[in-house]
Amino acid sequence: MKRKKLIVLGSVNVDHILNVPKFPKPGETLSGSNYKISFGGKGANQAVAAGRLGANIQFIAAVGNDELGNKIKQLLNNDNINTCSVACIDGQNTGVALILVNAQGENQIAIHAGANAQVTTEYLLKYKEDIISADAILMQLETPLPTIEQAAKLAKQHQTQVILNPAPAQTLSDDLLKHIDIITPNETEAEYLTGIKILTEQDAEQAAMILHNKGIETVIITLGSKGAWVSSAQRGTIIAGFKVKAIDTIGAGDTFNGMLVTALLEGKTLEQAVIYAHAAGALSVTKPGAQTAVPFRNEVEEFLEQQSK
Repeated sequence: MKRKKLIVLGSVNVDHILNVPKFPKPGETLSGSNYKISFGGKGANQAVAAGRLGANIQFIAAVGNDELGNKIKQLLNNDNINTCSVACIDGQNTGVALILVNAQGENQIAIHAGANAQVTTEYLLKYKEDIISADAILMQLETPLPTIEQAAKLAKQHQTQVILNPAPAQTLSDDLLKHIDIITPNETEAEYLTGIKILTEQDAEQAAMILHNKGIETVIITLGSKGAWVSSAQRGTIIAGFKVKAIDTIGAGDTFNGMLVTALLEGKTLEQAVIYAHAAGALSVTKPGAQTAVPFRNEVEEFLEQQSK
């Protein structure tokens, strides 16, 4: 049977990662450890997750036309990703992320767009037919917002399912939100979108209802170790996650999203897809880094089998 096609539209970053005992206060200098450079960006992380976990995927993105950019593109190819729509831009650096990881495995991130800013509405039009012919498109918010809005409208017009991971957190127009089929915010992102501070299940339910009323069919609010509030057709429930020892949480949400969409395109129910996504996300936090921590499909299947015993 022909596999359904996924488009990921998003960012590519070079991650500079430093472990610190705690996050510094303004004006404070801390000594860190385990400095490393790895490849990330929410778009690339989600594309790698989908590629490793079994999706038929094409990535729309941009990198600098330099050694790092060309290396990233080759690594994406190695993860079963069609990179025909990943441009190497002259005179631009590949995007950069500066990441601090504290002793609890939590992270703080600052980014510089670089070549990601070149994923413009004009650039997107080169791949219009790819989006129209795809079964789903998965996007985040590290590329220009007008491009995301254009892609969502184009996809919606042609029955391509639209999934938005609204990260990093920012307010979004109702005009964009009404073109989204599935949205996957965490607590912070959900608060930006709805004004509801999410401390309880009732808060999550209230936030989900606001998003449903903006035209979104399925709302999945990820709640860290508590799992996710999953609401479809205005009916919601908590789907619990898996308890593992976290080394760092960089890219966990991206892995969740990549697995979620892959499972849905395979025909799994929403609940089944979320459980698979929880498993993939849980495995990712047991290793350091973003793409380096993304599991392969056989690892997810084995993990789920162990959890069911």
